[in-house]
Amino acid sequence: MSKKRKTDNSGIVYSTDPDFQFQTENTSLPDTLSPEAQLLKVQLDSKHRAGKLVTLIKGFVGTDSDLELLGKQIKNFCGTGGSVKDGEIIIQGNQREKVMQYLQKTGYKKAKAI
Repeated sequence: MSKKRKTDNSGIVYSTDPDFQFQTENTSLPDTLSPEAQLLKVQLDSKHRAGKLVTLIKGFVGTDSDLELLGKQIKNFCGTGGSVKDGEIIIQGNQREKVMQYLQKTGYKKAKAI
């Protein structure tokens, strides 16, 4: 199967209208909210991880680069590994206490542990 990149993801292949103009929607990236306005949820999870515990941080509203930066800062503070996937920060191990401590120290007042 061909792996060509499509420039058009709308599914329009051909139009018989001679005046047809393809229009794309300009999707803007979400602006990163200030730490005081963020509502982050910190939870412990072990699903689909072979029984190993991880700490998930959900609910971040902002750009992917800001999420990556926050994830890196939290990993450094906790001294553990982790990753950022699908809008979530994943920290290895049960690090809820340290994550909550870091978030409150940096101004994320509305963070809550689940």
